[in-house]
Amino acid sequence: MNMIVNDTTAKRPANAPATATVRSAAPVGRAPRKPAFGSKLGAAFAMFRNKKSITGLSILGFFVLVAIFADVLAPYSPTKVDNTARFQPPSAEHWLGTTHIGEDVLSQVIHGTRGVIVVGFLAAIIATVIAIVVGVLSGYLRGWRSEGLSALTNVFLVIPGIPLIIIVASMFEDPPLILVAGVLGLIGWAWGARVLRAQTMSLRSRDFVQAARANGEPLRRIITVEMLPNLMALIAASFVGTVTAAIIGLTTLSYIGIIPVTTYNWGTILNWASAQGAFRQGQWWWFLPPGLCIAAIGVALSLINFGIDEYVNPRLRSAGERARAMKKKGMNVNDTVTVVRTSTQTQETP
Repeated sequence: MNMIVNDTTAKRPANAPATATVRSAAPVGRAPRKPAFGSKLGAAFAMFRNKKSITGLSILGFFVLVAIFADVLAPYSPTKVDNTARFQPPSAEHWLGTTHIGEDVLSQVIHGTRGVIVVGFLAAIIATVIAIVVGVLSGYLRGWRSEGLSALTNVFLVIPGIPLIIIVASMFEDPPLILVAGVLGLIGWAWGARVLRAQTMSLRSRDFVQAARANGEPLRRIITVEMLPNLMALIAASFVGTVTAAIIGLTTLSYIGIIPVTTYNWGTILNWASAQGAFRQGQWWWFLPPGLCIAAIGVALSLINFGIDEYVNPRLRSAGERARAMKKKGMNVNDTVTVVRTSTQTQETP
């Protein structure tokens, strides 16, 4: 650390300047501090600190809590039948009304949240792990191994997802949700692997990767320590996109009847409502709540994705920082005319 001190009182040679640069000695025996694990983790997940990501995570966290505590939050069992309350609109006893046989819609929506969250996250975990392995390896390696993994990715890119799930589900009388999530994950990793491969090919020529390779670091350490922290934003975006695709795929398959109606999720509720004519008869309390839940979780995942994109894209990040700075100064970011602030004190002319 350099300090500029005034040397007027200290003894100095006659030709020495009045000020001198003093270099303080570093403490003996104290090594420079390495970044803590918490700071590294915070830097890796800095993409979730903007308002869009926080809002999306809050909405998504609400649905996750509903899925975890569904048995506690649901006022009734989703299969409990009340013969005295058929096609009943919302009331104090049934907040979201009842079905054609007297089942409580609110209880079905709450229990259906669990299936949606489980399938969405399980499929995203499977797809993200495969995308990381295939995408990073194909981007880092060279030669026939890289081209082979790239060709495998291209094959999975063109495989139609929903027809494949229909074929697999037709092999089972009652396909479990874990099987559906596994199939969705196996067919949903190719796009993320393609993006990670392109970014890894850019990173492998960087100085820090070349230095690690020159030091003889093993491949697993180069990938996990040097590359993956720089790919966290893309991995998170791929994960969020896969969750969205898995939830849409699950609800679509449930609505068209591929997944048994005994497995409660928002798509099966819409399937029952459509089969019993709730759309034609205007029984909105049956089909509107699950539809709004699908829209809400889609908005939450979109906000998270927008927040990640704003963090990754330098233009969006600089524009967001500039807009926040203008708001702090009380300026309207939508104004097309630049506001020029003048001093309140004017100089008097002689």
